[in-house]
Amino acid sequence: MGNTFQMKLTNTEFIKIVRSTEIRHTRELSLAITSIKISLKSFSREKDLSTSHYGIYIMCGIFAYINFCVPRKRQYILELLISGLQRLEYRGYDSAGVAYDGVGEMRIVKKRGKVAALQQEIQVQSDFSLDEELRKHCGIAHTRWATHGEPSGVNSHPQRSDPSNEFVAVHNGIITNYKDIKKFLESKGFRFESETDTEVIPKLVKYFYDKTKKEGQELEFRELVEMTIQQLEGAFALAFKSSKFPGEIVATRRGSPLLVGIKSEFPLKTDRLPIVYSSGDTHDEAGATDSAVNGFGWSSLATNKDSPIEIYFASDASAVIEHTNRVIYLEDDDVAAVCNGNLSIHRIKRGDASEENYFREVQTLQMELQQIMKGNYSSFMQKEIFEQPESVVNTMRGRVNLESGSVRLGGLMSHIDTIRRCRRILMIACGTSYHSALATRQLLEELTELPVVVELASDFLDRSTPIFRDDVCFFISQSGETADTLNALRYCKERGALIVGITNTVGSSISRESMCGCHINAGPEIGVASTKAYTSQFLALTMFALMMSEDRISMQQRRQEIIEGMKKLPELIKEVLKLDEEIQSLAQEMYQQKSLLVMGRGFQFATCLEGALKIKELTYMHSEGILAGELKHGPLALVDKNMPVIMLVSRDAVFAKCMNALQQVTARQGRPILICNKGDEEVKDHAFRTLEVPRTVDCLQGILSVIPLQLLSFHIAVLRGYDVDCPRNLAKSVTVE
Repeated sequence: MGNTFQMKLTNTEFIKIVRSTEIRHTRELSLAITSIKISLKSFSREKDLSTSHYGIYIMCGIFAYINFCVPRKRQYILELLISGLQRLEYRGYDSAGVAYDGVGEMRIVKKRGKVAALQQEIQVQSDFSLDEELRKHCGIAHTRWATHGEPSGVNSHPQRSDPSNEFVAVHNGIITNYKDIKKFLESKGFRFESETDTEVIPKLVKYFYDKTKKEGQELEFRELVEMTIQQLEGAFALAFKSSKFPGEIVATRRGSPLLVGIKSEFPLKTDRLPIVYSSGDTHDEAGATDSAVNGFGWSSLATNKDSPIEIYFASDASAVIEHTNRVIYLEDDDVAAVCNGNLSIHRIKRGDASEENYFREVQTLQMELQQIMKGNYSSFMQKEIFEQPESVVNTMRGRVNLESGSVRLGGLMSHIDTIRRCRRILMIACGTSYHSALATRQLLEELTELPVVVELASDFLDRSTPIFRDDVCFFISQSGETADTLNALRYCKERGALIVGITNTVGSSISRESMCGCHINAGPEIGVASTKAYTSQFLALTMFALMMSEDRISMQQRRQEIIEGMKKLPELIKEVLKLDEEIQSLAQEMYQQKSLLVMGRGFQFATCLEGALKIKELTYMHSEGILAGELKHGPLALVDKNMPVIMLVSRDAVFAKCMNALQQVTARQGRPILICNKGDEEVKDHAFRTLEVPRTVDCLQGILSVIPLQLLSFHIAVLRGYDVDCPRNLAKSVTVE
């Protein structure tokens, strides 16, 4: 966007353009936007920032609620906003805030720390009645993961336009050109109070409001937001509220997820909401133009003008599922506006003639509330570890015929012949998802006899890796929103490769932008440290390898062995989970250590990396996953009687090599803790301590072996007094480039 305008104007020339520009309706916004953008570019003396937005956004949580003709007490509204934030707290938890209507004014309450601290702060607000019943009200709320400015009350969201709170906004993302905009606004007399990039946004809305008002123009709230977002470079999800437009919310996204939840006692008029473009046009089922829908020039879901309705905006479906299962997933550059209970979705520019550019579907969520509740567990992470017997079944359900040995991943079937003819398979991911790709690479190479390359998304992009039209690129992400992975997807798509998405989140950016793919169906994962999503990704990629080799006679015995292992997997996981008390006892002995090595090789190497990552994420200990074959090339220098070493040794093709590495460790006075197969006495003779897991087929052993490491990291973190669901400095996915 920033490279579009190369002309440079002086400030005097810009002022002349602005004063001469009349904006009488939406169709004329373009000239004013262009004029102001030119000025912003010329105003900055710094080097232009990159215009690429799709790899640069932050995991924070947005929740907004509006009730229209549905009487709700202010107490109910505030409790609902807080509840929504608590569902999103895994996305950011260093500060939180809320904006709502008090008596005769907009009230903003912000607090450093978790949402519980914000809740306590709201409870002391006693200067007006919380029992007042409101037929129309809107509130916006936010939980933050800091990027610009340390966690504090003033840096928390909502950010405001001025001390009277005329315009306020909550924001997920990073505005890369905020310094340019800030300088421009300061030249117009605006004063900033926070260190955030977000504060420029509501101030820019107010600038447009004041300017157009002075020119005698009466723009809608949504039009002001459209003008504003055209100035923004980077990525964002935004929700706006204004005292100038009471009872209205405007929300938009570019690169960061945002959905709309709809709740109504009456049937919706339609399940397909037409998009309104800046010209005021919409489209009916046949694509015909209709510029006056519902008497507003907008398209609406409501049956009539005053239908009672409640509308929610959220970063994640988990925040709205307890209220409604009817949602619309917004696309990049959608602007959703709610006015007088009418929801409409707008876009400034018309895209191609594809159906997704005409409508947004109202979808029905299949998620159940109990899936996101802790139940009897102390934390979401503990719950998710113990859900793995069920999550692996859900990953296989309807896809694997355990009797006939057939495997069908429906989202890949139409492209399977193309994949079989490809030059190579690339699996691109970050963090835990990268480890799931690494864990299955060996099996994919074995069953497909194709070159399989596993790449860290950030390094892949840094190298500008060559991609060819006959490559097949897998993009693996629990959230489906991981920034580097999404950026890599678009890089490969531009070069003509077949794009395959592997995600856990229906409606995510990766699932929408992939040409084909597979949802792992692990269920909602709230804990920041991924557990059940890892084992389900592992299993989904294993099923892909089985599907690829289904017509190869030479592989049938191996395939049958793996499918038999998958059949027994849920019961074997339950058996591993019975080690919980033993692992808790081991954690008591280890939680004061400062470092830990995890070693293995072959199919177990990825398990070492994933286990070490879990320990780092949750316990803040230094931990390193080491390929046992590299032991003598440096890591052996770390081994002594004081260094905790965990080794993974199972009866597979590299068993003898692992035993050699084990003897090297014990010869240096190391006291290894072994994760080994149940009843393997030979291995136990060399161990300081053992954790015995059931034996399964070699390529699935990593699913069983990783669970003790998940439990160990959990118990060490608890003993150290850390929050296992919300580790410091981390959010659910790494979304800063």
